[in-house]
Amino acid sequence: MQHDSARRSNRDRTEATRADLIAAARKLFTEKSYAETGTPEIVAAAGVTRGALYHHFADKQALFAAVVEQEAAAVAEEIERASPPTLDARDALIAGSDAYLAAMRAAGRTRLLLLDGPAVLGRAAMDAIDNRHGNRSLREGLVAAMRAQTMTRLPADALTALLGSAFDRAALAIEAGASAEDYRAVLMALIDGLSRAPHQAPRPVRTR
Repeated sequence: MQHDSARRSNRDRTEATRADLIAAARKLFTEKSYAETGTPEIVAAAGVTRGALYHHFADKQALFAAVVEQEAAAVAEEIERASPPTLDARDALIAGSDAYLAAMRAAGRTRLLLLDGPAVLGRAAMDAIDNRHGNRSLREGLVAAMRAQTMTRLPADALTALLGSAFDRAALAIEAGASAEDYRAVLMALIDGLSRAPHQAPRPVRTR
């Protein structure tokens, strides 16, 4: 029992140190940018040693990736909370869209996910993170709507990528001071343009 308790205690301390590093790094990365933040500042803000930093993360970029992953997961959680399975497919898409725009208003989030993220980690790495979190939620919603025949059937991956890009562009514009209502109206029009009445049967594809 003592050994089990000691293992739990060590694991708790390890997880707490990692969480402290991520929290400190997030604050500095959003206040100063990734490029302007040094590891000495991060460990000082977290109250740990440089050795502790490199025990958990290979380098500053790896720590940044952990920050980005955590932020992306937080956005996806907000989307999923706002669009439970009890909603019909189209209403879930609308609720999830609103949740995304609201979640992206968290201080520093657009910078982390939409500006510094691609610049520091590369587009492929950011796409992989998106596909584990926000884009996964969006794709699931789109597929559900297509299966419910409330949305035109289209290639799910391409539709997710393009519609996700539109949402990201809206988040950046709103962050810069553009009208949230205007961008929301356009995004809702895009969803409505893809939607059809539940009773409307799919049109046959003409082959000639």
